[in-house]
Amino acid sequence: MYTQSILDFQVDFQRNFVLIKGVLIHINREYLNQVYDLLYQTSNKYICICEYYNPTPVEVSYRGHQGKLFKRDFAGEIMDKFNDLELIDYGFVYHRDYQFPQDDMNWFLLKKSNLV
Repeated sequence: MYTQSILDFQVDFQRNFVLIKGVLIHINREYLNQVYDLLYQTSNKYICICEYYNPTPVEVSYRGHQGKLFKRDFAGEIMDKFNDLELIDYGFVYHRDYQFPQDDMNWFLLKKSNLV
């Protein structure tokens, strides 16, 4: 377990599967490339991104505050940054799924394509 800001995280070893859920939406755009680098460097195979999605960046009021929540195409941006990332699967989680209740969010499973 890590008890620090993602911006202070140092890659200690690579994992087969890296999951980020409900974090990127709170990262200011000036730090997104740093976090994308961390996700990429920490993974040796898969990255799963579960976040609110919007095709163009948009800021959303969060509990009455501004500058705290952002929706954008996080998966598309990280795939544009790292050409060897391949989209394997994606989906949508609906808040009215009473068996598995969550927020409305999209998930994207990416794989480093240079792997056999």
